[in-house]
Amino acid sequence: MPGTRKPDETRDGVDLTNLDQPLFDGSEATKRDLVDYLDAVHERILPELRERPLSVIRIRPGQPKFMQKNVPKYTPEWVKTVQVWAEASKREVSYALCDDRRTLLWFANQRAVEYHPTLMRADRWDRVTHLVLDLDPPEGETFTMAVRAALLVRQALTDSGLSGAVKTSGAKGVHVIVPIVDNVTIEDAAAATRAIAARAEKLDPSVATTAYIKEDRHGKVFVDSTRAGGVTVVAAYSPRVRPGTTVSFPVGWDDLESVTPRDFTVRTAPGLLGAADLWADQLPAPQAIPEDLLEEGRAIPVARVAAMHEGKRRKRAREAQQAPADHSEE
Repeated sequence: MPGTRKPDETRDGVDLTNLDQPLFDGSEATKRDLVDYLDAVHERILPELRERPLSVIRIRPGQPKFMQKNVPKYTPEWVKTVQVWAEASKREVSYALCDDRRTLLWFANQRAVEYHPTLMRADRWDRVTHLVLDLDPPEGETFTMAVRAALLVRQALTDSGLSGAVKTSGAKGVHVIVPIVDNVTIEDAAAATRAIAARAEKLDPSVATTAYIKEDRHGKVFVDSTRAGGVTVVAAYSPRVRPGTTVSFPVGWDDLESVTPRDFTVRTAPGLLGAADLWADQLPAPQAIPEDLLEEGRAIPVARVAAMHEGKRRKRAREAQQAPADHSEE
């Protein structure tokens, strides 16, 4: 949306406009707060975004939030892009590669609040670089439950000879990230994620569940093993379109039980950064996946597929129960 009004200021060649507008309802922040925050963390967030096709969630004044994958026609020519064939929509999508501060500032000026990179890099579509365990607690103030589930995942990883880093999702949950070596196929990475989730569930099934269908979770934390392949996950340090404009923020394992998602917002997070890069310091080196974990995961059905078949089965059962009995005379 190129504007004709005079910019409020210019940074790195990017004109920044309407900086004093509220970011969104309930944000407790202005567009300037978003720009200032992303600029403050650009050296930390850019390694999470660089060379990865990027989807962003934008929010315009008075409008609902929306996810943008295809870059708009007015995107500056200096923004790097990559063409990706989208099988679902049968078209090529032009994704941005947010590789530098200038591009990040341009996105911030477009009111891009959330940054969701792919798990693979643009030059290596057949390999993901990390596994993701997304801990999704039930409704309500249940972050402490997500933390308990994250600690189960950590134990499952330790028992499997692996380690991971942890961050708040910026919403109500927790993400555990496990860097892996680049010779693991997408299918095997997905299998390993399923196996880790299953092992975490077995450690304490009163807390964690791998049930994909919500009604089967019964108030437990969903250990989501479906973040694999071509999906995205919100980047460390990314803001979220949530009350207070919270941030997906790295937390040391030892500190996880003493924080809440609202501790980390675009206004508070910069003061918590210090000189170190909390996320880079936490992330272990890429790891090989043990063969027994792969074998276990290969035998576990893909959650979405299993849920689809189960949903159809339940629908047929309901329809059979609701069908009127045939009392016609012979």
